[in-house]
Amino acid sequence: MASLSIWQAGAFRLDLRVPRIMGIVNVTPDSFSDGGHHADTVSALRHAERLVHEGAAILDIGGESTRPGAEPVPLELELERVLPVVRHAVELKVPISVDTYKPEVMQAALDLGASIINDIWALRWRTGPDGLDGEQVVARHGSCGVCLMHMHRDPLTMQMQPMQGSAAEVVQEVGRFLQQRTHVLQSLGVARERIALDPGIGFGKTVPQNFSLLAYQPLLEITGQPLLAGWSRKSSLGAVLEALPPGITDVDYRSDLLSHERSLASVTAAVLAVDRGARVVRVHDVAATRQALAVWQAMHAVAAPLS
Repeated sequence: MASLSIWQAGAFRLDLRVPRIMGIVNVTPDSFSDGGHHADTVSALRHAERLVHEGAAILDIGGESTRPGAEPVPLELELERVLPVVRHAVELKVPISVDTYKPEVMQAALDLGASIINDIWALRWRTGPDGLDGEQVVARHGSCGVCLMHMHRDPLTMQMQPMQGSAAEVVQEVGRFLQQRTHVLQSLGVARERIALDPGIGFGKTVPQNFSLLAYQPLLEITGQPLLAGWSRKSSLGAVLEALPPGITDVDYRSDLLSHERSLASVTAAVLAVDRGARVVRVHDVAATRQALAVWQAMHAVAAPLS
């Protein structure tokens, strides 16, 4: 099934006939890749402005690290981190995505003008038996976009006990989960054009399983929903780099492996994901990704069948 070419995101209708870049703004002191660099509102907004200038079509703002082994952040602290950034970032005139699984954060961010909810729990999190849930928040909004991600277990335990099974079994399980979550939202009245899907690279998968999801990514398009790929600076890329001979990676940046030595690999993975059908790539390195995708687009612009 061909993927939808539009992603409805609040007042925005994103044309996905060309791949879109989602720039990452982590307002956290402990993110796995850039924790602490943009942990205050002023720094985060300055970073957001730079990402838009570099070519980000969407900004994804998060106030809780979801790295493997991360402890949950209290609700009030996440609100304190995220809301001041969202309040001002909406003035940048691009869709603002909020990376959260807490319904209260979703609602507060949408009230401030956020356009997309990007949820690692795929809206399954419940505050309590009688509390808000993400499905209700998104369904009641009427027009916000949502990205549903596959995650095995939770951030605290997902890499201690990753998924089991062959490459084919993992791809099938991820596909079934994303299809099921899409059907749940549609049953609540959420239009298909509002839903994007993320296979959850690094969220409870082994290195081979992650690369299987890339290799067989077209099989995940069974629902027809656009795919979002989040490979940026993931540990699976680090595993590939560590296997290279000495001198291939930049030893000058050895003390900052996460931020620098995975950047080129991250851009490569983003292009490969787009080539296999992803319509949105979530990245730290916006300028480099934009350049790489420009080359990819130039090739495809002349790729008519030869007579």
